Amino acid sequence: MKETFSSEVRSLFIRYFRERDHAEVLSSPLVPEGDPSLLFTNAGMVQFKSTFLGEKKRSYVRAVSSQKCMRAGGKHNDLDQVGKTARHHTFFEMLGNFSFGNYFKKEAIEFAWELVTDGFNLPKDKIWITVYQDDDEAEMFWKRYLSKERILRLGAKDNFWQMGETGPCGSCSEIFIDQGEALHLNCPGIGLCDCDRYIEIWNLVFMQYNKSANGTTSLPNPSIDTGMGLERMTAICQGVASNYQTDLFKPIFSAIAREIGQSVNETIQLMPARVIADHLRAMTFLISDGVIPSNEGRGYVLRRIIRRAARFGRKLGIVALHTLTGEVIDTMRSPYTELEQHRNQIGQMVRMEEEQFEETLTRGGAFMEEIVETVKKKGEREIGGETVFKLYDTYGFPVDLTMEVAEEAGLSIDQSGFQVAMLAQQERARNARFAIAATPIAPNPSPALLKEMESMAAPTPFTGYEHLTEDVKLLHIFKGSDPVASASAGEQVELIFNQSPFYSEGGGQVGDSGLLVSEESQVAIEDTQKRKETFLHRARVIKGTVSVGGTYRAQVDKEARQNTARNHTATHILHAVLRETLGDHVKQAGSLVCPERLRFDFQHFTSMTQDEINKIEARVNERILENSSVGTEVMAVAEAISSGAMALFGEKYGASVRVVQVSDFSRELCGGTHCRYTGEIGLFKIVKEGSVASGIRRIEAVTGVFAYQEVKKLEATLREIAASLKTSLKEKDREIEKLKSKRGNASAFDPLLEVVHIGSVSLLVQKMPPSNAKDLRADADRLRDRLRSGIVIVGAGDEAGEKATVVVMVTPEWTALYPASGIAAKLAVFIGGTGGGKAEMAQAGGKGVDQLDAALAKSAEIIQLMKKP
Repeated sequence: MKETFSSEVRSLFIRYFRERDHAEVLSSPLVPEGDPSLLFTNAGMVQFKSTFLGEKKRSYVRAVSSQKCMRAGGKHNDLDQVGKTARHHTFFEMLGNFSFGNYFKKEAIEFAWELVTDGFNLPKDKIWITVYQDDDEAEMFWKRYLSKERILRLGAKDNFWQMGETGPCGSCSEIFIDQGEALHLNCPGIGLCDCDRYIEIWNLVFMQYNKSANGTTSLPNPSIDTGMGLERMTAICQGVASNYQTDLFKPIFSAIAREIGQSVNETIQLMPARVIADHLRAMTFLISDGVIPSNEGRGYVLRRIIRRAARFGRKLGIVALHTLTGEVIDTMRSPYTELEQHRNQIGQMVRMEEEQFEETLTRGGAFMEEIVETVKKKGEREIGGETVFKLYDTYGFPVDLTMEVAEEAGLSIDQSGFQVAMLAQQERARNARFAIAATPIAPNPSPALLKEMESMAAPTPFTGYEHLTEDVKLLHIFKGSDPVASASAGEQVELIFNQSPFYSEGGGQVGDSGLLVSEESQVAIEDTQKRKETFLHRARVIKGTVSVGGTYRAQVDKEARQNTARNHTATHILHAVLRETLGDHVKQAGSLVCPERLRFDFQHFTSMTQDEINKIEARVNERILENSSVGTEVMAVAEAISSGAMALFGEKYGASVRVVQVSDFSRELCGGTHCRYTGEIGLFKIVKEGSVASGIRRIEAVTGVFAYQEVKKLEATLREIAASLKTSLKEKDREIEKLKSKRGNASAFDPLLEVVHIGSVSLLVQKMPPSNAKDLRADADRLRDRLRSGIVIVGAGDEAGEKATVVVMVTPEWTALYPASGIAAKLAVFIGGTGGGKAEMAQAGGKGVDQLDAALAKSAEIIQLMKKP
C-alpha cells in the first residue's frame, strides 16, 4: 500500500464505492446535529437518520463516508474496555456505504465480498460470516461466496443493530477475519469468546424498522447501512496484532514514550499508555466539535475522559497531558482540517481541566488512600455507600473515579448504598427549599391542593401570541389550600381560566402580569405560572368580587410584554452572535428573560476579553439595526430539527414545536414571545460577563429604554471618576519608569558568570525579581540568546507572592536529550504545581513560592539524571 496504511484504507474504501455511483459525504460532527436524543454520533448512519425514516429527501440514493464516531456513553459505550483490549476505542472512524431504498441485501453482500477479497486482498479461507438467526435470505446470498460451515447464525444480541433506544434498526450480517490459533489456542469460536482470534471487520445492517416509544414499525423503504472500523482494518492490512500499533497511534505513542523515557514498543505494552493514547484522540476531537467539560451530558463524558487520561498519566509521570494533544492534531489534520483551527482552544481546555482535576485529587486523594487501606485492613472487599457519598459530596470525587481506584486496589463499591445516601441528601435539600421551590403557585401548597388542582383543571389554550386582551371565563379560584367560589377585595388567590392571553413562565421567560376586569371588579394579575398544561394566575383582588363561572376581560400589561419581547429576541440574536464570534461550541445552558433585563448562560471554556465583549455587543446592535423580520412557524419536531432549528440536548419536546427565525442567521425551537422586527429592540447593552460554573459563562444585558438608562448611568460615573482623579498620567509614567529601573538594576551583573557545565551541555539557572510569566519568558529568551547553546532555567514569584513560575528554554541542538517539557514537569513537582510545553520552551507554575529556591537548586541534579551525550 502507498502513503500511510490508514490513509490508503480510507481512500480505497471511498474510491471503491464512488466508482459504483455512491455520493461521497463528509463526516458530520461528533455532536449529532439537531438530535437532542442522542449523546454522540456513534455510527456512520446517524447523519442519515431522517433519510432512513423517510423524513428528508436527498439528491442521491447511494452514499459513502468516513465518519467520526464516539462510543463513550449511552447505548454504545466502550469506555471501560479501552486499554484492556487491542481493538476497543472511545473515538474511532467508521467507513460505511449506504443505500436509501436503492439496493438491499444481495448487492450489499456482493459489494462487501468483492472489496474485502479483491480490494483489500484478504484471504478468502480466513473469512467467516454471521447472520441473524432467522435471516435465510442473507445466508443464501453469502453461500454464493463461501461454504455454509463458515456462515454462523446468532441471536439479536450479536446480529440485530439499533442506533440507540429509539430510531432505525434491523438485522445485520458481520464479516470476521480469522487471525490464527496463535492469538488464542483454545478459542471456542465466534460468539463464544471475546479473544482477538476472530476480529469483526465489517457490519452490514439491513435497515427495515424504526423503534419508538410506541413500538416498532417498518421503514418506508428497506435500506442499507454498513460500518467498517478504520482502525481495525488498518491493523489487519498493516499486519499488526493491535490497533495501537498502526500509524494512527504510533506518533501519539512516540510522544508519550518521550515523556516517560521508554521506547515506543515498550510504551504500547503499557495499559495506562493505551488509555492515554485513546483518550487523547477522543478529547481532541470532542473539543474540536464544540463539546466542553461540564457535569452533565456530553460535557460530563468529556470531563471523565480527560480526567481518566490525566490519572493514568500521573501513574506514568506525565503531568502536562495537554501538551500531547498537538500530536493528535499533527497525525489527523490531513483528513480533518478543522483540528488545526482549534489547536490552541483544545490545548487550553485540556490544561484547565487538568488543573481542576489536580485540585480534586489534592483535596480527596489522601482520604481515598486511607479508605482503601482501612477497608483492606478489615479484610473487607467493598467500600461502603456512605463513604463513597462522602468522597463525592465533600471532596468532589466522581463515583466513576472512586470505582476505578477501588477496582485497581481489588475492591468494589456499594453503588446501591451510594444511591440511598444520595437520595437522602436530595430529600433533605428538597425539604429545606420546599416552601419556595416545590411549585410556582401559592406559598406552601399542600399535596392535597395540588392533586385537587390537577383533577379539576384542563389544559389552558394560550391566545397571547395574537392579542393582549381576551374575554375569559373564570373556571376555578384557589385561596390558600382550598378551592373557593368567590374572592373579594384584598384577597390573594390563584385563578384558572378557560383560555388566557397571559404567557405562563417557561423557556426562561417570566410569566405575564396585567389586569382582570369587569364593570364591578378589578383584579391585579401579578404572575402567571403553569402546572402541567394548566395556567395558574397569581392574583390580588383590588376591588369588588370575582366568582367562579363569571366572564371577565383579561388584559396583559402591554409595556412589560413588549420589554420582555425585546429581551427575548435579543437573546436569540446574542446566541447566534456568540456562536459566530467564539465558535460553534457555544451552546445555551440557561436563560432568564424578563421586562427589565436578560440573562444568558452558555458553554464556553474561558473568560471573555473586553475586546470580545465589545465585538459581540457591536455585532448584536448591527443585527438589530438591520430591522430584520422575526418569523414563527409551528411544525412537527422532526421537520423542525431537520430544517436546521437549534434544539437543546436533553430537552423534551412535543410532537409539534414552534420555530422562531430571525432573518437568516438564527433559527431556534422556542415557545416565547418576540418582536416582529429586530429594530423594535432598540439599543442592546452588555452590563456583566462572568462565570457561573466550570465551562459555563453568563452574560447579563439590557435593551430598549433600560439600555439607554444604563448608558446614562455609565456617563455619570465616568464624569465623577474624571473629576476625582488627582494623579496625572505623567506621574504614573514616572512611577512605572522607576519600577523598570529597579528591575534593571537587580539584574545588572553578568549572569553568564554563573553558567555551569554538566557534561557537554551548559546550564544557566537564575532567580529573577517578582514578575509575571510574560516578563519571565522574555528574560529567559534574552539569556538564551546570550548563552547561544545549552539550557536556561529562570524562576520568579509574582508580585503578590502567591504563585511561582519557572521557564525552561533549550537550544535546538540539545532538545533531543534534554526536552524543556520534561525538565519543567520535574521542576513543577517542587513548587506544587504542573508544567509542560514543547521541546524548546516549557513552563511550570505552582503555589509553592517558598519552595522556588529549592526547585532552582535542583535544576543541575535533574539535568544530570537525564540522558547524557
